[in-house]
Order: sequence, then structure tokens, then C-alpha cells
Amino acid sequence: MDFDVIVIGGGPAGLMAAIAAGEQGAHVLLLDKGDKLGRKLAISGGGRCNVTNAMPIDELIKHIPGNGRFLYSALSAFNNQDIIAFFEDLGVGLKEEDHGRMFPVSNNAKSVVHALLTKMQNLKITIRTNTPVQAVLYSDHVVGVKTKNGEKITAPTVIIAVGGKSVPQTGSTGDGYAWAKAAGHTITELYPTEVPLTSKEPFIQDKTLQGLALSDVTVTLVNPKGKAIQSHRWDMLFTHFGLSGPAILRLSQFVVKALKKFKTKDVVVLIDVKPDLNEEQLTQQLLHLVETDPKKALKNVWKGIVPERYLLFLLEHIGLSPDLNFHELSKEDVRNMAKALKGFPVHITGTLSIEKAFITGGGISLKEVNPKSMESKMMPGLYFCGEILDIHGYTGGYNITSAFVTGHAAGIAASEFAFQNQ
Repeated sequence: MDFDVIVIGGGPAGLMAAIAAGEQGAHVLLLDKGDKLGRKLAISGGGRCNVTNAMPIDELIKHIPGNGRFLYSALSAFNNQDIIAFFEDLGVGLKEEDHGRMFPVSNNAKSVVHALLTKMQNLKITIRTNTPVQAVLYSDHVVGVKTKNGEKITAPTVIIAVGGKSVPQTGSTGDGYAWAKAAGHTITELYPTEVPLTSKEPFIQDKTLQGLALSDVTVTLVNPKGKAIQSHRWDMLFTHFGLSGPAILRLSQFVVKALKKFKTKDVVVLIDVKPDLNEEQLTQQLLHLVETDPKKALKNVWKGIVPERYLLFLLEHIGLSPDLNFHELSKEDVRNMAKALKGFPVHITGTLSIEKAFITGGGISLKEVNPKSMESKMMPGLYFCGEILDIHGYTGGYNITSAFVTGHAAGIAASEFAFQNQ
């Protein structure tokens, strides 16, 4: 055999798998079709690399709505606190920010990638970039890989860590699904998650609110009867094609599922810019503001409740002139304004494509993967880790945690398998 373990893919899962196997003393080869490793890591967290999330495990799992529970077993061996310790040991200091997100103190993703590559050099892991794999070779077990230029490299174990179909410019173009299928695996339906939403609303098409950000709002997806399906509270952004920003990205997978389930051409998302007040409290607050300055125009009295562009937009939406004052206003008008602030409806037609999504939903069916070792239940010596698995979380360090945790489990298990089968 040429190697004990071959890892295909140099993203977070593949790098962690190679290091974990190397630490066990395995002779490891890492193959990547791109010219450099860690490309997705380098752009994650806006180029700062959100390496994990520090929240308690049960909370962490809740933020991985796509089969996060599958990770319990692997997390018991290597969890988010272990990831933090792992990077501190490599000399990458981390700091905690809002929502438990952990970033390098350097604020630079390159420091994370550099530390991983240095560790791999120290472990004498063989790295070959610009080496696309054509096939994983099987008999009744794994025997190695064949590269695109026809070279065969042998090993008793192969770890597939090539990502999903999202962010293809980093190299994840769905290559791994065919290799998994060839070993007898099922691929569940793939769909975009953590992806901006599209809308045909006239105000979106006219770019009326394009570029406007609203902070700390609650966005709620409702079913055709108006009942809430899912809500998220965070920031959002109006774009030239629809809605984006962290709260919207978190809602996106539920939009994809709702459009499919209800077979409608669009679904409604409600925007609540005052999540801490109910409609009645907000009505009273708006009334109080106009009463204290009865001669002032609405646009001035209500200034500062929300960004001015949004205020003027909502006034127009409910048919109120921004120049009216208290004496020209009915209680009904104020109530309508409170309603609009608490639940402005946007008709959503879908999402951007899976290639534009941050994360791929769907992947290798988890029924066919051992949750402790990430080994295929169909093919001895075959392992999977990272986004190719049918696991997806929200943005905020959850997907990268899943990648590191599954990578670590696969690396250790593959090296043990290789030693037993020498």
C-alpha cells in the first residue's frame, strides 16, 4: 500500500481528518483539486474565520437543524471546547463574540489556515494540490483512488471530504456524491440552505429599499393560512432581488421546504422591527410621540423608531402622508402603522441557487454512516466528513464545528482501521 489513509478535499473537514489520522501515526496523503488548501476556511466569517461556537452542546445541536443530533456521538469524543483547545495549542488565540461565535484574535482567517498547514507539515502528511480525483477504487472494500490523469494510489482507507455543491468557487462542486453512489450510498435531495430569498414584490423590483439594513428584527415565515412556521431574530437586509442578512439566511431552508410542501408560487415572510413590544404597546408609544408634539409632521415625530427610508416606505404602504400631524390623524391610522411595524409582509418566490448558498442541505444519507466513526456501512474503509453528509446548520460557526468534529472522528477511525488491516 502507498498510504494508510487518503483524504480527498482540503477544506475544514479534510484538514482536520488528515491531522487526526497523522496524530495517530498513520501515513497520510491529502489530495485536493485546487491550487491551495482551506479555501472555504479563508472566506468564512467574512474572511475572519468563525472557527466554532462556544455555546453548550445541546444549544449547539439546536443550531444545526439539519440532523444535528447525529453529531452527539462524535461530539462526545471531540467537542467545540476541544476545537478551541486544539487551535490554542497551535498558537491561534481565539476570542468569543456575540451569539457564542469564536474568532481568531488576529481577525484573519489566514492565521487559522496557516496553523493547520504547519501542523500537517510537522506530522509529515503528504499534500498534493492540483490533483483532481476521478474515482475511489473499490473491490469489496476500499483499495485506493484514481486521479484524473490516470494515476492509481493505493490505501486501505479513503476519507471523502469534498463538501457539498455550495460556493463552487472554493472547489465544492458535488464530486463526492458519485463516488458515494458507486459504493452503494443514497444521496438525499440536495437543496440550498443559508441562502438569500428572492421576491417579485414591486418595491423589490424597483429597488426602493435596496441596501437598507434592519437590525435586531424578527422575521417569520407563515403558511398559506397565516400560521407561523418558523421565526428568527437577528439582522436583515433588503437587496435588489429580495431579502438577505443573517435572520433571512436562517429562514431560507424553511422557505424551500414550505414552497415544496404547500405547492404555492410564493410564501409570506413577515418583518417585525419591534420584537420586544406587542401591537398595543407599540400603538400607545406611537400615539404618545404624536401627542407630545401635536404640530410636528409624522415623519419628524416618528423619526428614529426605524431607519428613515423604512419609515417613509411604511407610511406610503399604509397610505399616510408623512406630513400629517396629530390633529389630522385617526387612532386607526396609528394602529395601522403599528401593524405594519409589527408584521410587514413580503411575498417570497424562492431562493438564489444552491451555488449561491452558503451551505448545502441534503447529502449522504446518515442511515448509512456510523455516527461514532463516520465509516460507511456499505463499504469497509470508506469514511465521510463535513458538508457531503446530510447535516447542515445555521451560519455562526455551526457548520464548521460539524466539519471539524466529523473530520476528527473520521481521521481517528480510518487510521485505526488501516493499522488493523496492514
